[in-house]
Amino acid sequence: MGKTTLSITGMSCKHCVSHVENTLKSVPKTAKVKVSLKDNSAIITHDNSVTAQMLIDAVTEAGYTAICE
Repeated sequence: MGKTTLSITGMSCKHCVSHVENTLKSVPKTAKVKVSLKDNSAIITHDNSVTAQMLIDAVTEAGYTAICE
């Protein structure tokens, strides 16, 4: 299993956190997703076949900005 941490901008409330969490959970082969509004970050545990770019693309398509830390 791999672990990726993303820095996310554009989240302003708990609804945003939920939206980002659900978006990341929808990426195939993600095992665990923890999104923090306080830290503007997401920690994703996933299969080794999942790339950081796949996760960034999912967050971007949801309307937020993400970069890999």
